[in-house]
Amino acid sequence: MANEKDYYDILGVAKTASLDEIKKAYRKLALEYHPDRNKTKEGEGKFKEVTKAFEVLSSEEKRKTYDQFGHAAFDQSAGQGPFGGAQGGGNPFGGQYGPFTYSYSSGGQAADFDPFDIFEQFFGGGGSPFGSRQRRQAYSLTISFDEAVHGVQKQVAINGKSQTIKIPAGVDRGSRIRFGEYDVVVDVTPDKRFQREGSDIVTEQELSFPQAALGTEARIDTVDGPLTIRVPAGAQPGTVIRLAGRGVSHVRGNGKGDHYLKLKIVVPKKLTRRQKELFEELEKEETKNGKAWF
Repeated sequence: MANEKDYYDILGVAKTASLDEIKKAYRKLALEYHPDRNKTKEGEGKFKEVTKAFEVLSSEEKRKTYDQFGHAAFDQSAGQGPFGGAQGGGNPFGGQYGPFTYSYSSGGQAADFDPFDIFEQFFGGGGSPFGSRQRRQAYSLTISFDEAVHGVQKQVAINGKSQTIKIPAGVDRGSRIRFGEYDVVVDVTPDKRFQREGSDIVTEQELSFPQAALGTEARIDTVDGPLTIRVPAGAQPGTVIRLAGRGVSHVRGNGKGDHYLKLKIVVPKKLTRRQKELFEELEKEETKNGKAWF
């Protein structure tokens, strides 16, 4: 054990480092030397080394033991020490670095340890990408709002190879697509015209006082292009018009969501002299009839 490197030195942190600092250092080194990224023999050895160091230093109990007894505490061949052969139990911390998962004991109870739990964002849902708890590697792909709504084919490079990924219509941000041995996690750039709620689309349409009172034809944007609709006379602020089947295609199954149009009545901030006269006449008419005109 004399040649064993100090775990703090391996991770490049001080002995007073916080758990967050240890995790951050491990994350950086593990990504650098991960077998999927670093194919060298040296990289494999470094990856095992930083993983072993993290397994000890990320545990409050094992870190205290390491600080007190050093590497001997985790040496199966050691005849002395709190975890040596004198205890009759061998090394309870395991150390199988083939699949990079192993067991350790805490309070006499064996527990599984997976150093890849903190890599959820890199390995598609967490867990180790090796062994019996194998996870599919995930790649992120950003597409436009229109591409998410209508589907698209994207040319991407995975492990140096150019491949075509077919994105089905109706995917949304966070959608996960299985592609060969990998998962593709979709990110979607927003569109200032549309608000998406599942398979439904919500937009807002501004109307003037006369348009709301008299009714009007309005040209609106939908995900499938412009559409002219009829707004009935007497439309009230906040009225919602449902356009059935004008939303986003369902990823699974047939059909589409709906488009909901919220009406917003715009109050003019400035009036011409003639406009003011007309509003005053309306107000007089309202007072005479005792009824609200709007």
